[in-house]
Amino acid sequence: MADQMTKQITVLIAGRPYSLQIKLNDEPTIQKIVDDINATISQFERTYPKKDKQDCLALGLLTYAVDLHKIRQSLTTTQDPQIVEQLALLDSLLDDALL
Repeated sequence: MADQMTKQITVLIAGRPYSLQIKLNDEPTIQKIVDDINATISQFERTYPKKDKQDCLALGLLTYAVDLHKIRQSLTTTQDPQIVEQLALLDSLLDDALL
């Protein structure tokens, strides 16, 4: 039953607040993902100082999409149930964070 308990949190992505309804036990994972996203955006801002924040967000999103696509492609040849489960969780967390 603890898995079903939720809470409201606010995360900052690229300096903007986003309110999320999450499962209690997902908070550390979501915070780690948010930190990674912000680090990726900051890296693009340093690499491309003339690009605006929207461009850096788009480049960060593209980076994550490419990584996810590569992983999904590799799953067509490797069907390790543990990896599939972990990727499904990651995909779910990303979907929740983007809503």
